[in-house]
Amino acid sequence: MASTAAGSQERAHDDGSGDQFAVEVRPMDGAVVLLLSGELDHDTAEPLRAALEAALTAGGPVRLIVDCGGLSFCDSTGLNMLLRARLAAEAAGGSVELAALGRQVARMLRLTGADGVFAIHRDLSAALPSGDDGTGGGPDNPARPEP
Repeated sequence: MASTAAGSQERAHDDGSGDQFAVEVRPMDGAVVLLLSGELDHDTAEPLRAALEAALTAGGPVRLIVDCGGLSFCDSTGLNMLLRARLAAEAAGGSVELAALGRQVARMLRLTGADGVFAIHRDLSAALPSGDDGTGGGPDNPARPEP
């Protein structure tokens, strides 16, 4: 794991496809943001497990926002990790929210019914109170109402 000024980043092994899975952790606006990229599956899930565990055991209620904008694939392993993290966060008075779902991830959540248990945001800036996604710009459009 490599530490950065903004947080930390963990990468799974490269499977040769060029779509290596990575998790970048950034504290933002009272939340812990996990920026996911690449393909999340059984073989690459360890960085997500470690990041979720670290955030959830840091003490006190935590608001986790999982930004899926860079996630090109997610299988049942990733979904199960997110569901377990949601239960643990809620038991401690916190939450797990999802942002920037791609087509494949949104479809998987819809087919499994998991889209009904997570707060889902259009993008990261819509999920943050200040509208700042850490890139220096605010939202161009107001957030859609949450279900």
